[in-house]
This record gives sequence, structure tokens and C-alpha cells, in this order.
Amino acid sequence: MGQASSQAAGAEHSAAKPIGMLVAAVGVVYGDIGTSPLYTLKEVFSGGYGVPVNHDGVLGILALIFWSLIWVVSIKYMMFVLRADNQGEGGIMALTALARRAAAGHARLRTLLVVCGLIGAALFYGDSMITPAISVLSAIEGLGLAFDGIDHWVVPISLVVLVALFLIQRHGTARIGILFGPIMVTWFLVLGALGVHGILQHPEVLQAMNPVWGVRFFIVRPGMGVAILGAVVLALTGAEALYADMGHFGRKPIARAWFILVLPALVLNYFGQGALLLGDPTAARNPFYLLAPNWALIPLVGLSTLATVIASQAVISGAFSLTRQAIQLGYIPRMHIQHTSSAEQGQIYIGAVNWSLMVGVILLVLGFESSGALASAYGVAVTGTMLMTTILVSAVILLLWKWPPLLAVPVLLGFLLVDGLYFAANVPKIIQGGAFPVIAGLALFVLMTTWKRGKQLLVERMDEGGLPLPIFISSIRVQPPHRVQGTAVFLTARPDAVPHALLHNLLHNQVLHEQVVLLTVVYEDIPRVPPARRFEVEAHGEGFFRVILHFGFVDEPDVPEALKLCHLDELDFSPMRTTYFLSRETVIASKLEGMARWREALFAFMLKNANGNLRFFNLPLNRVIELGTQVEM
Repeated sequence: MGQASSQAAGAEHSAAKPIGMLVAAVGVVYGDIGTSPLYTLKEVFSGGYGVPVNHDGVLGILALIFWSLIWVVSIKYMMFVLRADNQGEGGIMALTALARRAAAGHARLRTLLVVCGLIGAALFYGDSMITPAISVLSAIEGLGLAFDGIDHWVVPISLVVLVALFLIQRHGTARIGILFGPIMVTWFLVLGALGVHGILQHPEVLQAMNPVWGVRFFIVRPGMGVAILGAVVLALTGAEALYADMGHFGRKPIARAWFILVLPALVLNYFGQGALLLGDPTAARNPFYLLAPNWALIPLVGLSTLATVIASQAVISGAFSLTRQAIQLGYIPRMHIQHTSSAEQGQIYIGAVNWSLMVGVILLVLGFESSGALASAYGVAVTGTMLMTTILVSAVILLLWKWPPLLAVPVLLGFLLVDGLYFAANVPKIIQGGAFPVIAGLALFVLMTTWKRGKQLLVERMDEGGLPLPIFISSIRVQPPHRVQGTAVFLTARPDAVPHALLHNLLHNQVLHEQVVLLTVVYEDIPRVPPARRFEVEAHGEGFFRVILHFGFVDEPDVPEALKLCHLDELDFSPMRTTYFLSRETVIASKLEGMARWREALFAFMLKNANGNLRFFNLPLNRVIELGTQVEM
């Protein structure tokens, strides 16, 4: 049903503005994979892999790149992964929620799939640091070919461009985004034109479309064949963005842009660079820029810089979206989310993520200093995320869609085999500099699992001293306290127990409001909950009401706005008559069974610094009372 609705929405948009949707999709979705020609063949032939720059070596590498683009992007992502949408939303966290639903009746499998999703999400953040660094560095390095003695300025100029990119994030990218599409369309047209120019010099390079050349490369050099996949995978970086950005455009515009413009332009450019290498093996030091005529070098550096900035912007925006989804699903502490557009809900800014990525990018640029050195660290995070996506989408296809195993399993095994080979080829990079994204991903995985487990333990500890709601209401009937006018809303995670904030308020103030609402916010494994399903209310008598609000993982959790949907005469949620009571827990690490002491201390630190319910639920500042309590973990 979600898939059908997303496709219908995408079809409606496409029918209204087909060209506009294609251009916008090119600008937002394909920046990362579109800038891969800047460094892929340069790394293959100059990265220390020992690939000979001769006829067989060039055609073998081009065949691997060409058929990787066909199998991984055109078949796996376009025909399978993009169909696994969660009510139109894509990305590793949306897919995790979908897989979790598919494995609802298998507890262990469900846990395993969630772990895979968290690993993929953690590695995506590592990719979000490396992509801006390697892309901008590779673009600026073109200046070294145009001007002698400028090589030592590459790192400073790259840092200025990257820092400026992160500084403008808080102001939103809506105005700049209007230019993204036309610039990237121009970029792909230039890629294609440069490729045609090179191919015309050595048309025999087109023989590489025959997969036999790739197979022959593996047979003649079996050890090198697997290792070189660690460099060939650079041509696939950004494939995950096709899925992550699906919610903005729908599957059809993304697929059409790929087959009409992006894939032909990439193939032409790679083959054009290959043709250049057949005629001049020394061009392996930078085949992308040396493919261009001398008069076009400076304009090409400028266009490349713009394209890499756009590619970096897409990855940064993807990190913001992924973080919001992870927060809603309960895997990351709540952070302040700033909307940078009044028209587009998806355009958001998260300061903590932005500055963390900026620090990581700066450290990468200063540590590696060149795109070639950084390429040695690139690929581990990308292939890891791609492998996790394949595992998750396999569960969705077999368990949720229930495709015939005889048809689905061979194809899925093919995807797993290719992704596994790419990941295995990148494992040696961990000791060559690739440890950075792995360590960053591991740290984020520990943080996410600690937060999720800690929240579960916190609810359990709170429940141990909880008072069942029916018993509390019965005691109110026997000994009624003083009631004051207005509505009191108590936020609680448990719908069947009395919130600690209510007990504290009654104990210290010895009053109750006329209407007492016990409010629980529930996040579903779907992107958006329709208004008709947002609100549940149950009256318990004595002025007590149980209210449950349902939100999706991309919904804006605006509690006051959602409460307006309540039409019960007994309840009045007008701003001047409603007071919100929150409970702030302080965790104390103890020897109780639960988590390791260091994880308990880590969770306590995360809880202390997490964004509170007040801002996250958009509660009115002057109508909130916060009461604290200590909990031993």
C-alpha cells in the first residue's frame, strides 16, 4: 500500500512537471556518484595496485566499472531497492523500520535486522565525512595542472570551501538548491562531451562493454582482481543516496534521470578517460582533467568545484534526515531540529550533526592532504552500508512481499555475492587509513545501541515503583484532593501507570487539575501517520483521560497542534488553560543487572545532554512545569 501510494505521488508529480522533476532529481540525488569520475580511474592506475596501463589493463578495468554500474545501480537499486519504500520514504533507517515490520513474528531475526540497520546507519555517517573531503580535494587538485607551484595551496583552498559549506547550512539551502539541478545537468553534459572527445581518438575502447574483458582480468590476475575492486567501488559511491533521497522525488524521476542522463554520461566519461590512457599511459596521474583541452581546464576546475560542493550538500542533508529518523525511532538522543524552509518539511538543520561532520571533514583533509591518500580510506563505509541494505531488502522481499523463493533467492544471492566481494576488497583499507570511518561507525553504533537499551531499562526501572492507574483513581475517590481549574497534561511513556511527575505534584502541591490528561507519544514504523489516526482518547472517570498520540518517523512531533484534533467536550486544550508537566530523570549507575557500568555512565551522560521534551514536542515555554527524579540503572 505504501509503495503504491508513493508511486502514485511520484507519477502525479512527474505528470505535472516531468522535466522539472528530472532536473531536480539530478541536482539532489546524483551529485555524489556524478563526481566519482574525478578520482576513480586516477586511484585505480596510480593508487599502488599495480594495474598495468596497457590495452588489457584499461579494458579490464572499464569492463568492471561498466558492469558494476549496470548490476549494482541499474539492476539492484533501480529495480529492487527503490521499490522497497516505506510509504514513499527511503534510506537505511526507513528500510530498517520496514524490515522490522516484515520480521514481526521472528524475534531473533528482527533483532539481527535491526543490528544490520544500525551498522549501516553508523557507517553512513562515516561516509558523510569522507565524501565532502575527497570530492572537494579532487576538484581543487585540478589547479595543480593549470598553475605550477600551486600544489601547496590545495589543502587550504579545500578547507575554505568546505568550512564555508558547513557554515551556510543553518541558513538553509532552498535558494541555492534552485541552481543545483541546472548545474548538475551541465556537469553531466560536460562529462559526456569529454568522454565522446576521448572515445573518438581511440574507438577500440568501446570493446570494454564486453564483460569478457572483466572476467579475463580476474583470470589473468586473480589476486589483483579482487583487490582492485577496492578502487573500482569508487565509481559506485553515492548509490545509497538514490535510495535515501527517494522521499523527495519518488522512484520514477530518479530512475528516468539515471537511464536518460546520468548513466550514459558516466559511461562515456569513464570510456573517454580509458581511451586517453590507451594513447598516453602517463595521463594516469589525473586522467579526468587531462582529458579536457588546455583552454577548458580552468572552467572545468570551477565546474568541478561546484559539482563537488553540491555532492557534499546532498550527503550532509542526508545525514540530517537520517538523524531525524533515528531520533524518532528511538536510537539517538533528541536534538534540536531547525526547519530551514516553511514550504519543504524535509529541509532541516541539526547543529550538533553539522558541527560534528565539519570537525571530521577538517581532520580528514588535514590528515590525508590529497584525494589519492583519502581514497585509501574510502570504500569501507560505502560497501558496508550497501551490504547492510542488501540484507535488509532481502528480508523485505522474502518475508513482507513474499516473492517466490525460486525466483528471488538467486538474484538476492547475486547481490550479496557482489556486495560481499566489494566489502572484502575494502577490508585491507582499514589498516591503510580506512580505520577512520570504521572507528567512527563503531563509536556511533555503540552510542545508538546504548541509548536504545538505556531507554528500555529506564522505563523498566520507573515501572518498578509505578502505581497502576485504576488503583490511583480509586484512592482519589476515597480521599479527593483539592481540584483547580484547567487541564494538566502529564507526558509518560507508560499508558497504564501513573506518571512520577503527577505523584510528585500531588505530594508537594496537594492539588489536582479538573482535567488530568496522561499523554503518551508513540512512534510508528511508518514515515507519516494520517491525521485521522493521530489521536486516541479514553476516559477513566474523576476527570482522568488517557491520550495516545501517534507520529511517523518523519512527522513533526508538535504536541499542542496534535491535541487540537481532540473534540471531546470535557477536554479543553486552549493555551491559557493547559499546563504541561514533564519528568526529568537523572540516572545513577549502580550494580543492578542491566548494562555494563561504563555503558550506564555513557547513557547517563547522553541523557543529561539530550534535548528535553519541551523543545522537541514544541511545548509552550511559559506553560511547562518540570519535576525531577533519580533512577538507579
